[in-house]
Amino acid sequence: MARSYTVRTYGCQMNVHDSERMAGLLESAGYVRAAADTHADVVVFNTCAVRENADNKLYGNLSHLAPVKREHPDMQIAVGGCLAQKDRSEIVRKAPWVDVVFGTHNVHALPVLLERARHNEEAQVEILDSLEVFPSTLPARRESAYAGWVSISVGCNNTCTFCIVPALRGKEKDRRPGDILAEVQALAADGVLEVTLLGQNVNAYGADFGDRGAFADLLRACGSVEGLERVRFTSPHPRDFTSDVIAAMAETPNVCPQLHMPLQSGSDDVLRRMRRSYRSSRFLSIIDEVRASLPDAAITTDIIVGFPGETEEDFQATLDVVSAAKFASAFTFQYSPRPGTPAATLPDQLPKAVVQERYMRLVALQEQISWDANRMLEGTVVEVLVAAGEGKKDSATHRLSGRARDGRLVHFAPGTAEIRPGDVVEVAIGYGAPHHLVADGPVLRHRRTRAGDAHDRPTPTATGLGLPSFGAPAPLAPTTGCGA
Repeated sequence: MARSYTVRTYGCQMNVHDSERMAGLLESAGYVRAAADTHADVVVFNTCAVRENADNKLYGNLSHLAPVKREHPDMQIAVGGCLAQKDRSEIVRKAPWVDVVFGTHNVHALPVLLERARHNEEAQVEILDSLEVFPSTLPARRESAYAGWVSISVGCNNTCTFCIVPALRGKEKDRRPGDILAEVQALAADGVLEVTLLGQNVNAYGADFGDRGAFADLLRACGSVEGLERVRFTSPHPRDFTSDVIAAMAETPNVCPQLHMPLQSGSDDVLRRMRRSYRSSRFLSIIDEVRASLPDAAITTDIIVGFPGETEEDFQATLDVVSAAKFASAFTFQYSPRPGTPAATLPDQLPKAVVQERYMRLVALQEQISWDANRMLEGTVVEVLVAAGEGKKDSATHRLSGRARDGRLVHFAPGTAEIRPGDVVEVAIGYGAPHHLVADGPVLRHRRTRAGDAHDRPTPTATGLGLPSFGAPAPLAPTTGCGA
């Protein structure tokens, strides 16, 4: 019988993208996805080193699997991703029942390493320091029939003092535009309605091959892809944000009116210590320019509270920028030191109580701003792409959920219609809550799609180079910048 597998993903959208490739590789090698609530023959952890307590979470999960492996000695455990790239052979030292450790640069080697570990009956640790195979060229088992992740670059050339990603993902490496567009076209031909272009710093795309206008050109090219209805991207860096990108967003109908741009701090002094190469005035000027071209754009951000040396005046500057920017939502984080980053050794680390108090004030301000903005949408009609992970019927209200074109979460009442994940509906918003919109009236329009048809079909096997297949959907990872 074929060996079964499961992939457990932590962290950002890039990890979700990479996990889909790991699953595709395993299925191409003859493995089958494990059924829910069963012990898989192969358990793969795709880890994150950015989130707080990421290592504790990994080693806790590995400890839980130790007795399972004793009962099932043929079971294999593999650890990949950013934490594997950072800790390397330390993982096997701490958890000697792990069979394979692989890094961010050699995802393609996973099936070979698993087979080698079985044959040699010893752990295989293989960590490369530079990329060999771009993950997007690998077979994929997509987690959604209607939405796809498309990586346009890997790595980062920035040196933010709070961020370890450049050390783990390496220097920025861009894919060729033709390869990206071919993948987008293949996804659209397969019925995908929405793609998200991924990169640690998407609007620096093209620097690797000397074309500073490449990202704007790529957005415009996505506008000509037949069947593609929505294009999103994450995350841009304010330093590299240019007017040609804003023009491409405004002039390309399928590019969604949504922008996620990490602020991190509203204090120029803190931005300087973070090595963020922009200042608050520049950040706000970008937002003004975006709203001049896209008045209805939903702009979201990342903010770190309590960076070393942050004074009350620095924090007030952050509150002032948040008030001026009027973000649709913000991913807010309390600073905590990350080993291996320059910020971890900076003086004036703030007491936890001070950081917590400031954090709560920021959350309260942003919640009010988000709520006010969502209330302004009451009575408007929005188009919703029905989601699966977010779109299961609520047992109490029988609502389904999905995302509006601007990225807002919408809960709606389906009535008697057979609405599937991947279908598109139009609904009138009756209530704006701080974190979502509600439409309890009748569905005004329901369009069945090929993605909705595909969601109901049995799951195919991943085949071919980069050709997608799909299965049960997974919840979207939070849209955060790499340093959060």
